[in-house]
Amino acid sequence: MAQPAKSMKEQLVGTWNLRIAEITAANGTNTLPFGPSPKGQIVFTADGHFSQVHVSSGLPRIAGNNRLNGTDADNRAIVQGTLAFFGTYAVDEDKKTLTFNIVASTYPNAEGTSQTRAIDKLTADEFVNTNRGAARDGPAAAANYYVRAK
Repeated sequence: MAQPAKSMKEQLVGTWNLRIAEITAANGTNTLPFGPSPKGQIVFTADGHFSQVHVSSGLPRIAGNNRLNGTDADNRAIVQGTLAFFGTYAVDEDKKTLTFNIVASTYPNAEGTSQTRAIDKLTADEFVNTNRGAARDGPAAAANYYVRAK
């Protein structure tokens, strides 16, 4: 007997590795906010929690091996090259959307907010979501492309 199709939420559960983050501005200009070879993951739990970390490759190393001793230039590059947040999530199966309810973030303005993304693609191995109301380079669409971690 055939298994019933999994819901989008059930399909999301697990760990996904970031392949690329791309922002498309209203004028059609594309940028890669974490560069061409970003590192990152998003993890969805079955009970509705998530954690996302995006990191640019090639961030500066901090002299003295103490994260509290970065130079102003180091700290600026690190802040601009990283984004992490966590909280709970909900999926609207009919609208094909994913809403993040953000508990905390490395971008403090996001704390306590809800952000909705379109689920553009979701297969066993690929996941693409787009924030069509991105503030960066706004108005813009910020798309994240992931592959399932193996």
